[in-house]
Amino acid sequence: MTRIPVAVYAEDPVLRTGVTHQLRPRPEVEVLDQGDRERAAVALVVVDVVDEAAAALLRRLRRSSGTRTGVVVGRFDQDALQTTIDCGVAAVVRRAEADQDRLVATAVALHRGEAVLPGDLVRRLMDHVGRLQRSVLDPNGPTLSTLTTREADMLRLISEGCDTAEIATRMSFSERTVKNVLHEVTTRLQLRNRAHAVGYVMRHGLI
Repeated sequence: MTRIPVAVYAEDPVLRTGVTHQLRPRPEVEVLDQGDRERAAVALVVVDVVDEAAAALLRRLRRSSGTRTGVVVGRFDQDALQTTIDCGVAAVVRRAEADQDRLVATAVALHRGEAVLPGDLVRRLMDHVGRLQRSVLDPNGPTLSTLTTREADMLRLISEGCDTAEIATRMSFSERTVKNVLHEVTTRLQLRNRAHAVGYVMRHGLI
């Protein structure tokens, strides 16, 4: 069996050493030294978060023909999903789940041209694609920037049946703050009430 040449990238030497240590004993992969990375078929980028530095590295790797890239990440949010899509990342593995078998399976899948995503990220990706499609069909419609994270979280709680007091407790705000935020949303979007606001943002895939 031909071993898959894998390059491991991590600014944190502890992270790099940890992933390299897990991969080296396995016959499916060959972990490349830093000076030999150009012949990598698979690149694994190990980071705490997908920040600007990580995004710059991912864009550089995307320009390296023949290399398929995966990210092993500590925290992964909506902005990180957008960044990884833009950078052509084909696999995302959460660090908490990145044991030896998972890392090797990811490298093998990448080499085969397959994508690897946790189930919840698949759902978020489908939602993301749906929003993109809607933005093409209705370019003047609402986008992700229509709501702040706090506004979206409050509307999501309303959609789950929470009242003002419950929202305030769960989000650690005062009831007055909750009322002010929701009033701002309904006023800005020219909606009649909370129910109208929830229906509006759900219809447009914003929560």
